[in-house]
Amino acid sequence: MAHILIVEDETIIRSALRRLLERNQYQVSEAGSVQEAQERYSIPSFDMIVSDLRLPGAPGTELIKLAQGTPVLIMTSYASLRSAVDSMKMGAMDYIAKPFDHDEMLQAVARILKDRQEGRSSSGGEARGNSKATAERGSGNAPAEGDIGIIGSCPPMQELYAKIRKVAPTDSNVLIQGESGTGKELVARALHNLSKRTKAPLISVNCAAIPETLIESELFGHEKGAFTGASAGRAGLVEAADGGTLFLDEIGELPLEAQARLLRVLQEGEIRRVGSVQSQKVDVRLIAATHRDLKMLAKTGQFREDLYYRLHVISLKLPPLRERGADVMEIARAFLARQCSQMGRAPLSFSHEAEQAIRHYPWPGNVRELENAIERAVILSEGQEIPADLLGIDVELDDLEDDFADDTDSRSAVVANSHEPTEDLSLEDYFQHFVLEHQDHMTETELARKLGISRKCLWERRQRLGIPRRKSGASADS
Repeated sequence: MAHILIVEDETIIRSALRRLLERNQYQVSEAGSVQEAQERYSIPSFDMIVSDLRLPGAPGTELIKLAQGTPVLIMTSYASLRSAVDSMKMGAMDYIAKPFDHDEMLQAVARILKDRQEGRSSSGGEARGNSKATAERGSGNAPAEGDIGIIGSCPPMQELYAKIRKVAPTDSNVLIQGESGTGKELVARALHNLSKRTKAPLISVNCAAIPETLIESELFGHEKGAFTGASAGRAGLVEAADGGTLFLDEIGELPLEAQARLLRVLQEGEIRRVGSVQSQKVDVRLIAATHRDLKMLAKTGQFREDLYYRLHVISLKLPPLRERGADVMEIARAFLARQCSQMGRAPLSFSHEAEQAIRHYPWPGNVRELENAIERAVILSEGQEIPADLLGIDVELDDLEDDFADDTDSRSAVVANSHEPTEDLSLEDYFQHFVLEHQDHMTETELARKLGISRKCLWERRQRLGIPRRKSGASADS
């Protein structure tokens, strides 16, 4: 049984992490600071150390030296991401963002311990090599589709898996497209884990989460004195991903100036820190993701067209949850089992009504919304079976997909009247077509009734799909 030391000053986090590891058959010791760890334990005797970066007294990175070769996993908040990257350069095996996902933590721990054991077997226990070459982020969910690590087996996902396996071994840039909450980062992790760069870092950056004034410095680094507050030179996240993979989520939010710098990375394989006149070579594979139409943004000047074509070498499309058929229940049951485990509850099940609601609700927030709904239901549930009302789903939305499926004659008639092809007409396509076709002679109430949804849902879908409401004529409710 592997023996792990947790060094974390927040008692709640430390206790929760200890319980998580102990439930998964690890022996755990704990301390609230580096000094306490030194006083109570022989640090090199552990198989692994999990430490917060910011601790009272000495920082968690001090344990890297004290561990004498024992792998150290650093926990850090997103705001301290740059410091975490620096800690990897100091010798940390990996870093994980707080608040961490339990599956991500368990996979990171298992991977590091496996690497340590394999290192002992192949080299008689010799010290690790360059930590930068072995660090990577955890792959999120436990693998449920072989080596892909994504739950689901519907035909569109099977096609996606095949493309991932084909594309992953190459160094080609990849653009992942799909609605928010569909799991684009899981696809990026699968591409990295199946690539020849799997032993190098996967650096994930959400472009929408970093202030526009800091994005260039965060990505490309800066020199001392480059701007107010730049008291020392710092490496950027592109540089930290050297030899590995850089995943830029929500790349459509990247400012034009940063886009120009990123284009140079792709074209020339080099970066120049903010405030520097010197360039340096980097070897980075870029994976980008967006829920926006980059081609349209390029046409309107909001995204560089040359960068778009550089990114669009390989395009992968993630289907929304409502188009994944039986996958929704498979994912729901996996989330339910995970939440029960994390909360220390006995296994729960869904009532028949809850399963029906899950199957027929359109899930505009996709997998992320489903996960949040199930977490809420597990927290509020008092019995062994989860009723539909605890999911927090608008009951008026439940029969939306049934209406669409059962009303095939009406759907065909609507499509035929407009001379549109019926092949591959998705739920969203049908909704958009129906509203545009009938809004001139129907009120909002009539449109919602025909579609089997509430007026609130009709309004929300108009907003999401960019369908303006007509303000005159028969379409306006009195």
